[in-house]
Amino acid sequence: MSFLSHSLADVQAKEIGDNSRVWQFVVILPNARIGKDCNICSHCLIENDVVIGDRVTVKSGVQLWDGIRVGNDVFIGPNVTFTNDKYPKSGNVDFRLYNAWVEDGASIGGGATILPDIRIGESAIIGAGAVVTKSVPAYGKVVGNPAKITGWVCKCSKTLDFNDEGVATCCGTKFQRENGSVEVINAS
Repeated sequence: MSFLSHSLADVQAKEIGDNSRVWQFVVILPNARIGKDCNICSHCLIENDVVIGDRVTVKSGVQLWDGIRVGNDVFIGPNVTFTNDKYPKSGNVDFRLYNAWVEDGASIGGGATILPDIRIGESAIIGAGAVVTKSVPAYGKVVGNPAKITGWVCKCSKTLDFNDEGVATCCGTKFQRENGSVEVINAS
């Protein structure tokens, strides 16, 4: 595999995809898996049991702890905080690892906090500084503390404007809103 690693990075992982870039002061532990065309910015830590898809950007100051799964085409803003323990306590011998999933195309704004056992749906957008305490559905846009849905977005991140029947069209794709979720009903 051919990837760029800054001389001041500590890259122990064996599975890093072609054309990925790892910048200074990044630590990547041996069993982490990172896809191709990723950009891991300075001052990040990626633990062993982490899987990152293709074309992912992880901005500076992010720690990806064991149990985190990141899909393709995801943006993780600067200083986003993930957690993997619902009951943190120093020396906890009963520690239970909780996973977090960030699905394809999702974007997480800078300074957001993602609590354990959360799934961020496809193409969802998490506003800067949001505290995500519940899973976010596909195409959902959430902001605040605790994060609440304030709208729905297309894969291109434009806000979806639904008609009276709960249908919206954006970028040639038709979306249906029903029962607190949105799904694609006709993709171009």
